[in-house]
Amino acid sequence: MLRIGLIREGKTPADTRVALTPAQCKWIHKNVTAFQVVVQSSPDRCFSDREYLMAGVEVKDDISDCDILLGIKEVPIKNLIANKTYLFFSHTKKMQAHNQPLMRAILDKNIRLIDYECLEHEDGQRIIGFGFFAGVVGAHNGMMAYGNRSGLFALGRVYQQRSFRELIHTYFGLRLPNVKIAVTGSGRVAHGILEVMNLMGIHEVEPDEYLTRRFPYPVYTQLKGADLYERMDNGRYSRDEFHHEPQQYRSKFLPYTKQTDILMNGVYWEKNIPRLFEKEDVQNEDFIIQTIADITDDENGSVPINLGDQSIAHPVYGVNKNTLQKTEPYLKDSIDIMAVGNLPNELPRDASRYFGEQLIKHVLENLTGNGSEIINKATMTNNGNLTTYYSYLQDYADGRL
Repeated sequence: MLRIGLIREGKTPADTRVALTPAQCKWIHKNVTAFQVVVQSSPDRCFSDREYLMAGVEVKDDISDCDILLGIKEVPIKNLIANKTYLFFSHTKKMQAHNQPLMRAILDKNIRLIDYECLEHEDGQRIIGFGFFAGVVGAHNGMMAYGNRSGLFALGRVYQQRSFRELIHTYFGLRLPNVKIAVTGSGRVAHGILEVMNLMGIHEVEPDEYLTRRFPYPVYTQLKGADLYERMDNGRYSRDEFHHEPQQYRSKFLPYTKQTDILMNGVYWEKNIPRLFEKEDVQNEDFIIQTIADITDDENGSVPINLGDQSIAHPVYGVNKNTLQKTEPYLKDSIDIMAVGNLPNELPRDASRYFGEQLIKHVLENLTGNGSEIINKATMTNNGNLTTYYSYLQDYADGRL
């Protein structure tokens, strides 16, 4: 029997999400004989130690006797236990500079790292993640920021609600101005954004109609890959080709900057993918976007005026349109940016329940033995080395970049 340990989150500020809820642990003990779940005691978790104990789960401080350790965010280097198998979001796949020491430590400590971000179905779709709730919270915060800026309506904070169901109730009777909202993306994040758009009673319109008229009510349009990018040589779009050769493409988002009040950004980005616009574009008089919820949140990424993360407590800052410097939010000459790296932590219990369902359904039983292609392709490090799939990270891991 394999012992699975739910580790205490160690990042600051504390993340309260978990990989498995008490009810899910209880279900595993009853239905999956190959595993026993143990929980490391934590004062910050959205489900208390007592809730796990009530579900019949062992709770203790020392989980070094566990075979597989499940976390959420990056594990602090001092907390890593050598020679273990870990699953968490390491945020190293894109060679993120701030996590290079973590990657080095994982290799030095002979840790087998299975990164949630790398778990994929055969068609390349992500298996597991918090994207839907990132979209929900990010869309709410984006609308809240625009309300604060304009003074035309007011929304409270998501974390003040105990559940997604209670959040929905706060939208009853909400009267919105005739705003135009561009939603980018087609994955889990975008689905969460669209959920909020529809719950708020915002009407969907087609991209071509969105570009040519104003409306007497609030509207949004969803912009997917073919609406956002085109080949530089012939203006066409192929999804498979775009994912393999994004450098052959350019963005065609600029016309939307002249018609959009609020941008809800949910597109995946890495360094070879074109940005939606360039920094200099915001200095044009016809760039009218006032609020950007950069929900996928890549600093200097698809939204180039994302100047870095904010906290859940203070999710919004301004960027001066002339100097491109960071300012207080809601100033006349600024664009407001909502950029937070752990948005689902505002609805931690709902987000954890959703995450755990995917983990049980698609991942858990693949962790037994060594024959799962899903697990093999998501294993970044093993036996002190990068695996074949992630050998491109060698210079990064060695500190040569």
